[in-house]
Amino acid sequence: MPPEVLTQRHLNRALLARQMLLERGRTSIPKTVERICGIQAQYAPSMYVGLWSRLEGFEREQLDRALERRSVAQGTLMRITIHLVSARDWWPFAAALREARRQWVVKARRQDPAEVAGAAERLRELMGGEPMPTARIRELLGVPLGWNAALWLDMVRVPPSGTWARRRADLYAEAEDWLRDPRGKVDVAAATDHLVRSCLRGFGPMRPADIASLTGLRPPDVRSSLARIDLRRFRDEQGKELVDVPRAPLPDPDTPAPPRLLATWDPTLLLPNIRRAGTFLDRHRSKLTNSAYPQGTSLFTVDGVAAGAWKFEKGRVTLDPFDKLDRGTLRQLHEEAERLAQLHR
Repeated sequence: MPPEVLTQRHLNRALLARQMLLERGRTSIPKTVERICGIQAQYAPSMYVGLWSRLEGFEREQLDRALERRSVAQGTLMRITIHLVSARDWWPFAAALREARRQWVVKARRQDPAEVAGAAERLRELMGGEPMPTARIRELLGVPLGWNAALWLDMVRVPPSGTWARRRADLYAEAEDWLRDPRGKVDVAAATDHLVRSCLRGFGPMRPADIASLTGLRPPDVRSSLARIDLRRFRDEQGKELVDVPRAPLPDPDTPAPPRLLATWDPTLLLPNIRRAGTFLDRHRSKLTNSAYPQGTSLFTVDGVAAGAWKFEKGRVTLDPFDKLDRGTLRQLHEEAERLAQLHR
């Protein structure tokens, strides 16, 4: 039986296990992104490096094929940020987050909701079920109304846009046309429960506020969902309640964590995960160009904690440790770096 109180070390190993960073998996790309609750993808190579960190023998062409076959898709989902998710997860995630996304458009962009909704309907008619370049959307509806109208709809990035070879996200289609799944079939409450469970499976155990922060769901929607779904409950070292789904991994806190090279925007380095699972130490913030957002830097971990930065240049991956590392750890990191360099070539 797991302990009632979970230490930060418990939570660190739980996060790594659920994010497939204790041991690389051998499953499909759709099942992988379902297991980890999607991959942040506004910078296209992040998807590829994120999958490489988690899947044995991953090659870039595998993700290209999955995008072309439409078994996975990219679009604006959690936190109003582009994510890669499975086709099966797309509609529950989109339905759960649609209203929050539209409220963000109205408040953050200072847009009249009726005007944006009307522009979205015009855009839908103009697209006629076919993909459209973003430049054409702006040409037809103007800036910023055209882009706000696109955010109002459920849109996906269409390959080869937003891939390793063509990183610019400049071709979009309506998800209803691209994924062949009518929006009206999705119940919003059931979709919200699906997203909350997915978040807990990928990142838990966690505080309810962390679920809202990581997904972009409104806190009242998170609370309503937690009242409906089956949960197990713990406390952290500060006495705060943690919630989790049944039977999700809770490894022993002494489980070894191998060094891993993580992508820019890797979810383990988002602030709620840093605070809960200790994946980044505040004393290292001054060593980063953008210290406010550690996840905005390509970092590597040692024993489940960010221990330095990496970059690809001149055909190789170079490492910049925060502190001195022992020879055994450096050897493992250099082996990982060479494998990652192969992905880039």
